[in-house]
Amino acid sequence: MTTQAHVETESTLISEETNQFRASRLEKLKALREAGVNPYPYTYDVTHYSDQIHKDYDHLEDGQETEDVVKIAGRIRSMRNNGMFIDLHDTHGKIQVFSHKSTLCEEMIARLKQLDVGDIIGVTGLVRRTPRGEITINTQSYDVLCKSLLPLPEKFHGLSDIETRHRHRYLDLIMNEESRNTLRTRSQVVSGIRAYLQEKDFLEVETPMLHNIAGGALAKPFETHHNALDLELFLRIAPELFLKKLIVGGVSDKVFEINRCFRNEGVSPKHNPEFTSIELYQAYADYNDMMDLTEDMMQSIVKKVHGTMKITYGENEIDFSGPWPRKSMTDLIKEQTGVDFMDITDLAKAKAAAKDMGLSLDGLTTWGKIVEAAFDEKVEHTLIQPIHVIHHPVEISPLAKVHRDDPRITERFETFMNGWELGNAFSELNDPIDQRQRFEHQVEQNSMGDDEAHQMDEDFIMALEYGMPPTGGLGIGIDRFVMLLSNSSSIREVIAFPTMRPKG
Repeated sequence: MTTQAHVETESTLISEETNQFRASRLEKLKALREAGVNPYPYTYDVTHYSDQIHKDYDHLEDGQETEDVVKIAGRIRSMRNNGMFIDLHDTHGKIQVFSHKSTLCEEMIARLKQLDVGDIIGVTGLVRRTPRGEITINTQSYDVLCKSLLPLPEKFHGLSDIETRHRHRYLDLIMNEESRNTLRTRSQVVSGIRAYLQEKDFLEVETPMLHNIAGGALAKPFETHHNALDLELFLRIAPELFLKKLIVGGVSDKVFEINRCFRNEGVSPKHNPEFTSIELYQAYADYNDMMDLTEDMMQSIVKKVHGTMKITYGENEIDFSGPWPRKSMTDLIKEQTGVDFMDITDLAKAKAAAKDMGLSLDGLTTWGKIVEAAFDEKVEHTLIQPIHVIHHPVEISPLAKVHRDDPRITERFETFMNGWELGNAFSELNDPIDQRQRFEHQVEQNSMGDDEAHQMDEDFIMALEYGMPPTGGLGIGIDRFVMLLSNSSSIREVIAFPTMRPKG
């Protein structure tokens, strides 16, 4: 019996017992070759999938047989009675295969002994329903399509160790239907977003992943080196500045990119060093338009995936039906703490208020950073139902327009649900002089030890000096959105191959 522990090591560190299973399978591989069977053929003509067969022949009565021939292929997940009964799994589900001397030649009956759980085979046979009521394929012939050399985890215990599941995702996907469904949900979300935006006349574009300047967000970048150019480069932390340059250039009034980004920061159930987001920009729009678009697009995807506006995540029911509340960051802090930072103009008094809340003052060098820290600590975890948190401080929003009525805050919002930030959007700053001053402030913050501060980007400022129309911009984290829609507790569940520390 193979246990979970036997598959948790790297291929170069396979356990002794697993090596014994492997040796047995290598002998079977040799026997197949000696019998003239190619255990790794080039192709197979599949005519049906398991779910299609179950649907098409659901009308059969118990014990009823047909003369209908189908060709299916999949992985053997269990074998009984020396291979007489095989549970074959394809990407659509499971079907039973019956192999008997009444329909198979002696050579093929004997060759069943060379098959193992985990092998991939193709089966040609007749559809029937057994007297016990199970749709089954009566095998007329079968082909070995891939001989598996390593045993799968033991059937009844499966593969439950989280570390193993994430490190050997292919094995997780073989064993766990839930994992396969999670990645299928991710595909639905991505394709749904793309279809929604294209229907709204957004143009899909691509921008660089290697940047001379780490820009577009406040984050610590990954650094790399281009040998031929002898150039230090950064992996993209956000596509924002390049997408705005496309708006400047007039390629379209509406652009979007489903993009892979990289941030050299900590890992957590909600953070992975590389992640996927959707960023879009719309000329002649502002943050109010982006809030409308965010709600409509996310509701559209939820409806597509779940067929309803209400989903369950953990112990919470989350209702996506709108309209979603729109509340300022400072008002939400006041609701939770009684402190109104909009009435506090003096930095020393703001720090005193933060200290009274129990906040650490490390790094809280501006009014805006204090407000952000108070929100993160006292408010964020309380935001379970969808809400747009609006009017972020200028100091933490270097790419957003100053609010038209109050210079301390910006026309920016973040969309929260389940205590998580899922979206971030602005009335985009298009005043090049203001933008330069914001960058200069960020450079100053960097000199004071803030390694996430934005760098000066002269080329982007030059682009703004040529003129960018009033523009609304939006970014949504796809990984966290998929976590919600698939009820996944970790971002690693929704990323096919999450970043992990190598085993020693």
